[in-house]
Amino acid sequence: MSASIPPPRQRLTVPEFGIRDVPLTLSLWLVPKGAHVVAGDRVAELAAGGVTIDLEAPVSGRLMARFFDEDETVATGAVIAEFEVDE
Repeated sequence: MSASIPPPRQRLTVPEFGIRDVPLTLSLWLVPKGAHVVAGDRVAELAAGGVTIDLEAPVSGRLMARFFDEDETVATGAVIAEFEVDE
């Protein structure tokens, strides 16, 4: 019997926006855990001062984990989600 290989996973990290001295807050999840997304779909919103920034799915697949809750502060480079990549 052969073991099945699990699908690869892709992380979503907070990119560098060039915003200094302004906290980033994960303001809204747009996709529930377990949902299927297409690469480029909006999955979360970050707030920085009075600016809202959309974060997009890096791949097509299923959202398997969300590592921050809404209204939590996040830092540049933080992994906020993980996706199981479609084959």
